[in-house]
This record gives sequence, structure tokens and C-alpha cells, in this order.
Amino acid sequence: MAKFTALDERFAHQIPEPFPNVVHYHQDWRESLFFIMHQRDKPGDVLILTLAHFAARQEMDSLQLGRVGDSSIMARHARKVDGDQDDFRVGPITIDIAEPLKRIHLTASPSAVTPVSFDITFTARTAPYQLRRGTMKAKHEIIWDQSHMFQSGTYNGSYTHNGETHRIDNWWGQRDHSWGVRSHARCPMWMWMPIQLEEGMLSVWHWEYPNGARVYTDGCFAPADGSEPIPVIDFQHDLQWQNASGQAVSYEKFGDEVAGLAGTVVFTLQGGRKILVEANGRWAQRYSAITNRTDNVLGGGLSEMQVRTSDGATGTAIFEITGQYHHKYFPIARGSGFPPDGV
Repeated sequence: MAKFTALDERFAHQIPEPFPNVVHYHQDWRESLFFIMHQRDKPGDVLILTLAHFAARQEMDSLQLGRVGDSSIMARHARKVDGDQDDFRVGPITIDIAEPLKRIHLTASPSAVTPVSFDITFTARTAPYQLRRGTMKAKHEIIWDQSHMFQSGTYNGSYTHNGETHRIDNWWGQRDHSWGVRSHARCPMWMWMPIQLEEGMLSVWHWEYPNGARVYTDGCFAPADGSEPIPVIDFQHDLQWQNASGQAVSYEKFGDEVAGLAGTVVFTLQGGRKILVEANGRWAQRYSAITNRTDNVLGGGLSEMQVRTSDGATGTAIFEITGQYHHKYFPIARGSGFPPDGV
């Protein structure tokens, strides 16, 4: 029998069940927060913080990822959940929604398991954009069924790594809030790329099958004046993995030779505005570093990019390309059971 908890006293139910239940009882059903921050005008340190509640597992975890100098940052904190999934505290990590949709306070307290301690505040610089629900199946099995919101902001505060404290002064970045099923080990390929410009944020979430057929595209240009985001109605990409010498290289199975990413992407906005973005960058978080070297290893990762648009604007961005099997980006499959056929 389902358990009634303090959360159920709220008028916030979305299905006729108490809060511990979700629409799909699935091991990969999660509701998660994601924060990523970087300098505005040049390559530098990148800090990443996540917080996720896995309803079927009755678990909450938080990942600290990114790069400080040449050091890769990596830690996972976890705790048991028993009706307290709205308590955004896991180990040394605390996330405080100080002002919904506007201001969020992030804390990582110093401890033996905290690779980077910090006290940082996210302040929105754009309106949030709600992406439409995205779904993908392998025959009858749910591989992906999620809703997703993203928002650009500025980050301020400080962080400490190996005893050295650094200031964060108006760094750019994005925060996400997503919920639903996402089985990473069976996702062929997706791209996520928040591009930060003075004018605002250009961002997209784009999914493809192994053969390159499009599954889903949604995103927006969110103006920095806080006005209504303008939806992305089309998206093309021509990106190449690069080795340490800046030459194009195949990812093969585990991306052993990959050190960076370069190429172009093109966004078409509602109303007809087309923006071409030239980008070049390096790893901010390589996913193979946080998983074992098996067929279930996550491919790709997050790259810190320098960008220039077709109308002359410059900025910085994070490009995520990840997945398990794609004709261009992950040509050697890791695992099996990929959509649409599940074989």
C-alpha cells in the first residue's frame, strides 16, 4: 500500500496516487536539478552540480563534476529517501530555492568527500523555457519520457579546491529541472548546448536514432532582458571530435583519442531568424571518467566551448554530446537494445 507523507498535504499531485508514486514505476525515473557555470569570455574552470531523486530506488544523489585547472572534479553523494524528497540536502550538498524561478543558493560544505567546496548563488538572467514532453521507445519499452525546463543565469560566490579559494564574479551558466524516465545505457544520442551571449541564451535539446533520424528537437533563444523566449523550430549540426593536436578524429568505442570538439551548429527560430554558431573547445566533463570501462560506459560528455555567431556575437557555451550508438558521434555501439527496434 502506498504511504502517505507530509508532501501529500500539499495541493501539488499530478496523478491520483500519493507522492512517493510516479506515472511510471521505472528504475530510471528521476526528477533532477542541474547547474553548470563557467567564465563569460575565455576558457577556465567549470563547475557542475546535480541533484536527483530516483522514486523507485528511494534514493537521492548529488554529483559534483567539472574541472578546476587541469584537475577533473568527481564525487557522488547519496542518501535514502523516505517521503522527504523536497529536502534538497545530500551529504555536504545543500540547494536552497531562495526565490522560485529567480534565485537559488548552492552550498558544498568542506569535508573529506567534497572535492570542491563552494558557496554560490544563481540569479536568473532570462525567463525559464519549458520544453515540450519528449518520448522514445524501443518496441514496447520506455527508454525516454521526460519533461524539461532550462534557464540562463549568472553565478556569484566562491569555491575552494586543494586549499586555494577562487572568486566567481558574474560567471555565465544554465540550470535545468527535468523529470521522467531516461535510461542512459540505451539512449542512442542526444545534444544539449546552452550558448551564452550578451544578448541572451541560445539552447537546444536534440535527439537522434543511431542512423541519424531525428527523434526530437526543442529549444529557444531566451533574451537577457527577461522577455518571452523564442522557440527553436529547426536545428542542424556539423561537429567533429578532435584529438590533442586539433585534428578530426573518430570516437571509436571509448573516445580514447578525443580531447576536444569543433564545428558549426545552425538554429532557426520561430519567425525565421537563422543563427549559425562556430564553436571550438575542450572537455569540461568526460563521461567515461565517471563510469567503468564497459559497454555501459556513457559516451561523450560536456565540452567547454568558445563561440562566434553569424551576426558577429561572441560568447561561451557548454556542448553536451552523449549516447551509446550513433553513426557519426559513436560509431561502435556500446550495449544493445537501442530504439527504435530494441535489438
